[in-house]
Amino acid sequence: MIPITVVDVRDAEDLVVEVLRSGAIAQGPMVKRFEEAFAAVSGTKHAVAVNNGTTALVASLQVLDLQPGDEVITSPFTFVATLNAILEAGATVRFADIRRDDFAVDPDAVAAAIGPRTKVLMPVHLYGQTADMGKLAPLAAERGLHLVEDSAQAVGATFEGRRSGSFGLGCFSLYATKNITTAEGGVITTDDDVLADRLRVLRNQGMRARYQYEVAGHNYRMTDLHAAVGIPQLEKLDSITAARQRNAKRLTEGLSGTPGLELPQVLPGREHVWHQYTVLVGPHAFLSRDELAAALTERGIGNGIYYPKVVFDYDCYRGHELIPDADLASVPMASSVAAQALSLPVHPKLSEDDVDKIIETVREVLGA
Repeated sequence: MIPITVVDVRDAEDLVVEVLRSGAIAQGPMVKRFEEAFAAVSGTKHAVAVNNGTTALVASLQVLDLQPGDEVITSPFTFVATLNAILEAGATVRFADIRRDDFAVDPDAVAAAIGPRTKVLMPVHLYGQTADMGKLAPLAAERGLHLVEDSAQAVGATFEGRRSGSFGLGCFSLYATKNITTAEGGVITTDDDVLADRLRVLRNQGMRARYQYEVAGHNYRMTDLHAAVGIPQLEKLDSITAARQRNAKRLTEGLSGTPGLELPQVLPGREHVWHQYTVLVGPHAFLSRDELAAALTERGIGNGIYYPKVVFDYDCYRGHELIPDADLASVPMASSVAAQALSLPVHPKLSEDDVDKIIETVREVLGA
């Protein structure tokens, strides 16, 4: 089986052993070192490490002092953490439909969704490419909205040379399958000194110094052990990204012209870091998306459906008081994409033979 992803953090062994031998494994100097490296990668003044990507989203909303009834506009086509974080922060969720070319919120749909209680715009940079920040960032500024970027899948991605997470509060996941991992972990990036300071106090049970409490806080801390796993990967982020980009380019060249298959695009002015290589299996393809997924699995090609439904289309969210306008009819593009999206392996551990086998198998089962 060629897996959809491979986790390899063996180059972190020396730093992990260093932490273990130090006898201090909670948040400490290794986390600070990781934060400094991540800030350099993201092109921001601050990087605040936390215990996971969902926490990064929740904490970012919490330091914006949202009040009951305040709204966050986000994408309906995303991992559930995006929605759960908004609900945990106590905000009302509004959804704007997506574009098919970048899988991210449509700036025109966002503009139409803004109302008098809208306080935050939360675009999701899906699969490794940013949303259209050339339109979304000015829109947020013009309407006086906070900008919180769900950059969980887009570490190192750029829009017109500017890194994801540098347009507002950037929220990154360091989960095991991400391009950069600490097993579990998250990071919040910002150029705002005040917000960075508030985030650091908030993550440490509201303490500025030991037993000096300033706010009702939380334990959002990352451990030095987790930071030690991530530092070597940050140091080779460029090579990790380059390998994913090479694999994506070969997949696109090999799959071009396959009947019924719509290939992912790298849009002008954007650098794609290919967290996922996601195709759309159209209605005229020889097999449906689910049939293609089953056929590939049977032939040893790992794949993933990210995501099978729009995020609110589950029983646990129906009728939720903080999701008042969730309606499939209002997000037709997201609904269509969710029924067609299929991700193929693109990770750095693929060999040339692996990529060739993926291409040959997909074309074979689709009758190309």
